[in-house]
Amino acid sequence: MNLVIPEINWSAIGPELTLSITAMVLLLLSVVASPTARRAIPYLSLLGIAFALLLCISLWGKSAYAFNRMVVLDNYALFFKIIFLITTALTVLMSIRYLKEQGYEHGEYYVLILFAAVGMMFMASAADLIIVFLGLETFSLAIYVLAGFFRAQPKSIESSLKYFLLGAFSTGFLLYGIALIYGATGTTNLKGIYEFVSKAPALTDPLLLIGMGLLIVGFGFKVASVPFHMWTPDVYEGAPTSITAFMSVGPKAAGFAAFLRVFLYALSPLQTDWIWILWVLAVLTMTLGNVVAIAQKNIKRMLAYSSIAHAGYILVAMVAADELGTASVLYYMLAYAFMNLGAFGVIILFGRKGEENVNISDYSGMAAKYPLLAAVMAIFMFSLAGIPPTAGFVGKFYIFSAAVKAGYIGLAIIGVLNSALSVYFYLRITVMMYMRSPEKEFAKLEPSPAMVIALIIAVFGTLQIGITPSHYLNLAKQSILALM
Repeated sequence: MNLVIPEINWSAIGPELTLSITAMVLLLLSVVASPTARRAIPYLSLLGIAFALLLCISLWGKSAYAFNRMVVLDNYALFFKIIFLITTALTVLMSIRYLKEQGYEHGEYYVLILFAAVGMMFMASAADLIIVFLGLETFSLAIYVLAGFFRAQPKSIESSLKYFLLGAFSTGFLLYGIALIYGATGTTNLKGIYEFVSKAPALTDPLLLIGMGLLIVGFGFKVASVPFHMWTPDVYEGAPTSITAFMSVGPKAAGFAAFLRVFLYALSPLQTDWIWILWVLAVLTMTLGNVVAIAQKNIKRMLAYSSIAHAGYILVAMVAADELGTASVLYYMLAYAFMNLGAFGVIILFGRKGEENVNISDYSGMAAKYPLLAAVMAIFMFSLAGIPPTAGFVGKFYIFSAAVKAGYIGLAIIGVLNSALSVYFYLRITVMMYMRSPEKEFAKLEPSPAMVIALIIAVFGTLQIGITPSHYLNLAKQSILALM
């Protein structure tokens, strides 16, 4: 009997393998290395991230399936992987001094961040619903632990527990949806589902339609859309600020990466059945996120509701579901990574142990004491509000243009009005910094080189993507050809 070993295309998961090997080596070092050697762990993690990023760039333009067509290598997956790697690198840079000041300088922190990034990348390259589930569980389990990493702080433990309970609940919806779709189509492979559904575009199989609805619920939890958003403000407030920054971008991008591939490819023949659901979710998500953000006094909770609102904007692009709409999702996620991580980076730098300065009033008079830091924060607030020439403005312009082009003029008007509403609470931070007197004595800030590098990258990305958007939009359009 001849044993035939199938050929495996390892390059399809090259970036995932790189980060996994890096994480396992760092885990071993955190156990056996001396305390002095352990200080190199964050820098070694950055080295692994840089190598994975170079690998993604080298694979650009290639297309292949691997592991029995369960994983796909294409520009769409690579675009999202680059977003995840940028997010992970900036989080690591922002965490080095922050963890030391808080007294939680442990190597396992960076290991968990790397494994979370691996799970996100698998979601982006998933060509099968089983891989979507495995990727989701991989990054979710890591973030459950990271949210409660400051285990001596009750808020951090509460954050972890809430995220775990509601995350497990939402995963149940997703898994049940996968089971029902398998029961209706006989496969979990996205191409197989597409081929089955496309043969009967007017299919009204209740098993398939209920499964599709449960998938919307499962993905809705991960991207924090209304009414599946209830975990977001409490978890964002209680988690370590560096992990809040990571959660606000990474899991959201991973959720949308899988959301788009499943619905705009596998379930595209059923677009008339799910498009109106996303229309309603987009309106509710934008409106609730922006309205409730106005009432917040804690800046982390404000950015949590802001994150919900931005999920609504991205859902607008999904409703458009054309070339510009899909490409604008990728463009907006890249822009959002820079501007949101940068805002949290300023919060980390401005805070200090025992007094993290998370109240909006704490930023009163900041520009007089730290003019450069205030200017950086203002740039991120302008971008989040959608003020030119920042990346946030161009991203919203593309999204609303796609909605108008696709005939959803009412949805685009609602989106523009919500964006105008958001200007109030974003500019409130700027008004506090520049037009209010300090309410307390500011401590001396000593930014670490790593934090300075992170903020420079974030500012550069926010302005560069906004000033020269065509190049990045073209890359996004190349990426979504796999879905179209």
